[in-house]
Amino acid sequence: MSVPVTFLKGVKSVRAAQLAKLGVCTIDELYELFPRSYEDRSIVRKISQLQDGETVTVCGYVQQTDVKKVNRQLSVLNVKISDEQANMRISVFFGKYGEYQFKIGGLYAFYGKVTKNQYGASMTNPVISEYHGEWDSNFFSIQPVYPLTKGLTQNVLRKMVAEALKVAPPSYETMPKEILEKYGLLRRDTALKNLHFPQNAEMAEKSRYRFKFEELFTLQLMLLKLKDVKTKITNGISFKNADADSKIAQFISMLPFELTEGQKKVWGEISANMDEKKAMNRLVIGDVGSGKTVLAVLAMLKAVFAGYQAVFMAPTEVLAEQHYESVSKMLEPFGIKPYLVTGSLTAKEKREALQAIKNEDAKCIIGTHALIQPDVIYGNLGIAITDEQHRFGVRQRAMLAQQEHTPDVLVMTATPIPRTLALILYADLDVSTLRTLPNGRLPIKTYALEYSMYDRICKWIIRLAGEGRQVYMVYPVIEENEETPLKSVTERYNTLSKGVFANIKCGLLHGKMSSSQKESVMREFKDGKIQILFSTTVVEVGVDVPNAVLMVVENAERFGLAQLHQLRGRVGRGKIQSYCVLFSEKVTERMKITEETADGFELSEQDLVLRGPGDFFGVEQHGLPPFKIANLYQDTEILKTAGDAARYILENKEKFGGFLDFMNKKYPDRVQL
Repeated sequence: MSVPVTFLKGVKSVRAAQLAKLGVCTIDELYELFPRSYEDRSIVRKISQLQDGETVTVCGYVQQTDVKKVNRQLSVLNVKISDEQANMRISVFFGKYGEYQFKIGGLYAFYGKVTKNQYGASMTNPVISEYHGEWDSNFFSIQPVYPLTKGLTQNVLRKMVAEALKVAPPSYETMPKEILEKYGLLRRDTALKNLHFPQNAEMAEKSRYRFKFEELFTLQLMLLKLKDVKTKITNGISFKNADADSKIAQFISMLPFELTEGQKKVWGEISANMDEKKAMNRLVIGDVGSGKTVLAVLAMLKAVFAGYQAVFMAPTEVLAEQHYESVSKMLEPFGIKPYLVTGSLTAKEKREALQAIKNEDAKCIIGTHALIQPDVIYGNLGIAITDEQHRFGVRQRAMLAQQEHTPDVLVMTATPIPRTLALILYADLDVSTLRTLPNGRLPIKTYALEYSMYDRICKWIIRLAGEGRQVYMVYPVIEENEETPLKSVTERYNTLSKGVFANIKCGLLHGKMSSSQKESVMREFKDGKIQILFSTTVVEVGVDVPNAVLMVVENAERFGLAQLHQLRGRVGRGKIQSYCVLFSEKVTERMKITEETADGFELSEQDLVLRGPGDFFGVEQHGLPPFKIANLYQDTEILKTAGDAARYILENKEKFGGFLDFMNKKYPDRVQL
């Protein structure tokens, strides 16, 4: 419902502004602020039964208290409690605003994590409730734990949600009745009440399942419908041409290397698609350095030799220029000169390029998103190739498809994805995987180290710089933060570039810089003007700097396996042995796995098991709603079941016409069903 949160008692402008930071402006959005976990205070233990590390509720009488100062700002109140069988210690830290007032002999309940050692059991900063002739019934319940923002506490949010459920209970259903019954799903109103304030752990789990199912069902429904639309396109192009195939065979024979078995197999799939009248929509997932660019060139040539135009898009100008340079060399023997179109062209250069594209003088066009602006009119576009799928979504690809004949679309990504997941996530595309690396490519040597080795690595970096080599230094955050003691890229750049690396040309790159600043820094690094590049993870996927031989990642424990593998792939682009060093206070399991495993697909499978909450793929790329509760890594079984439900809906459209209309109204700017 679109009822604003200010309808709720006690929610005025300040509270509304705080909620808005969490994406909550209406009561329905408050309902969909799903708990990230729960405090199950219904589990009560005797002190003698407590186990180290468990989170439970303990009841006991206060025996004695004493206060100790930690520093000028902080003190700790130590409380000894007893349940008449055993004793334990409770520690409550407090600042200058005073301590919690316990009554000696009073009965209290404490909920928290237990620490148990040779001195007995203890809890630090538990949730506390006092017995006043009767217990607060809410205390011994399962309480939601929400994401927070400054000024909002768990108790405030809990009261708001409870008030909303009382005065504006959820009144409508968003899933077809038949689907609810077929898959044993709770009704929306029941699920929402038990998601926020569950009767028991089983109902909490059933409620979470219902909303995970709904999110994944929506994803599947939209992607399957999109694929269904594309398979019905009959105005595609067949590039089948004996003369073109002969020239392509000649091109392959002239390459200074032999195609790997993986490249031959994937090219066979692409070529077969291009021969069909139906428009191709294919995703090529190739590990870092697996040789995807040559496949793009082959596809462009097949289209150009058949009399059509070919477009190759990259997410940044630096990558577009890199592709332009490599493709130009490959096409030179055939007298084909590519056109480069980016946002930094002068007005005159842009006019000339647009005219050449319109009148078909430009057969092979390479550039950035500037190629999908309304003023770019293609004379006879045959194929559109996009590099790095996560930067180009369905809508952008659809813009290219608005031609007299629907062009083929080839999408390439260097993000290894478990194939089963890729087939579901990219349901609107056919999927090819490219696993083998080109011959002669040296594997990158990876080392997971603790900071005790840092000085030795700095000396190594100085030696490499003296030999004319380049180095990446990558960090998890841009600036220092009191809440998380992480190494920040700005602090490390300022300290190291003026200190140990003072005689070496250093550069800084992060997400708060403008696009033009980032492009400029990457270009300087690519041209060798910067020897050590301090960066966050914005360092571009696919940028080819053969002279960069070392990747150093600090606070490596903060990155997922896929991220670490992607970062490692920034080096090893030339014929020189390259290295990756992962630093942390303590080496983690993910770091060890990255050290021992070079295969990105194997790492992606392990990431599937290890990964916590978070949308690794970024579903927004499809123009679809972001996930609020589902997780593609953890919920693969639900994903498959939801896919079955989506297929059932589309196979019985007549029966579910009203539901499909509802979905179109709910997501008016999404893929229309």
